[in-house]
Amino acid sequence: MELLQLKYFQTVAYTEHISKAAEQLRIAQPSLSLTIKRLEDELGTSLFHRKGRHIELSPSGRILLKHVNKIFTAIEAAKMEIQSQTEQAARTIKISISNPRFLSGLISEYIACHPGAKIQQGIGSRSVIQTSLKKGELDLGIAGPPIADEEIESCVLVDEDIVLALPSSHKLAGQTAVALSQAANDPFIALANNEEYRSFTMALCERAGFVPAINFELDSGLLAEIVKLDQGVALLPVSVCRKLNLTYVKIADMDSTYTIGLSWLKDRHLPPAVIELRDFIISYFQQRYEAYKVY
Repeated sequence: MELLQLKYFQTVAYTEHISKAAEQLRIAQPSLSLTIKRLEDELGTSLFHRKGRHIELSPSGRILLKHVNKIFTAIEAAKMEIQSQTEQAARTIKISISNPRFLSGLISEYIACHPGAKIQQGIGSRSVIQTSLKKGELDLGIAGPPIADEEIESCVLVDEDIVLALPSSHKLAGQTAVALSQAANDPFIALANNEEYRSFTMALCERAGFVPAINFELDSGLLAEIVKLDQGVALLPVSVCRKLNLTYVKIADMDSTYTIGLSWLKDRHLPPAVIELRDFIISYFQQRYEAYKVY
């Protein structure tokens, strides 16, 4: 069993498609199929089951993937530990977030305190961040809700209050708190490109007894403009409303907090620079806890 075989297997496992995996690996599909077949012969078991045009891991395949992830994580950890021990050039910290606002303001403060820092930041869905952490491609990830996985360590950064943002002329604007059902007949404006948050807000509306009529899906900047133009209401984090100077009211009839978490891979050697940024992020959110709550 060779590392190259295991890398090919890992790629197929995550793409669930031989052709796509071959394209990613830049090898011929027949060669990839033969490699997987030889690995199955060596282990004496099938690693994949066909599911239409796609394939999925068999029970044996899931076991192997778990251990393969640990193997490549251990190899990556060894490289990083050697680099750290020999005090080579400062290592770039790789972090991915599911929403740009999670690092807004934070990174500038961190760089001001650590002018030599090298950070590579990406945007990804919660599931993509989870997979990238397990494959050893990321040092840190921030997502809401926090990632729950036996191979990943997560801590809660903040439980943020979600409020009802509305035009200043709206009939509910003067109230301190409202039941979400009071907005059931209003057109809604949703945040675009954030499936986890969209699922959360849809669930809130369902708990309130209605399915929202979504007229617009926009990023936070455009969303604020449309709300102010009296085109609908939106379920937004209170910190976003304050930053964009939006009128909002508290949701009184249910728990509407959205949890944001910071994650890293368990049992992985974290270089000092990564630990420093991790601890800075945790402290940053702790110090600004009130900015995420309605009082």
